[in-house]
Amino acid sequence: MEETLAKGRRKTAVASVRLRPGTGKVNVNGREMKQYWPVELQRTTVMAPITHLEREGKYDIIIRVKGGGLEGQAEAARLGIARALVKEEEERRGSLKGLGYLKRDPRKRERKKYGQKGARKSFQFSKR
Repeated sequence: MEETLAKGRRKTAVASVRLRPGTGKVNVNGREMKQYWPVELQRTTVMAPITHLEREGKYDIIIRVKGGGLEGQAEAARLGIARALVKEEEERRGSLKGLGYLKRDPRKRERKKYGQKGARKSFQFSKR
């Protein structure tokens, strides 16, 4: 059985993706995708690379995600799936890269600074 492994990251979320030929079942942390990501937009985000390549129902996908929130995890899983698809067949790189599915989003949360309320927000200044 041929299996492709890839990792995707977004903010603090890390997704490990296994892609294997199958019937289209998607398993996320031992649950169905609809149970894990109840919002339709998140499920669409995750499946975007497969939908774009018109490969629905051709793969069984096992995703393990850690860290971050549901939205960050969904985008990390999308990157992992896109990388696994490219690993399997290098000709797919051009079409997936054009849509931005192979780009790791570098934005992260800025740390809170000492003497301040947050990363940028300060305590109220009182002149008197």
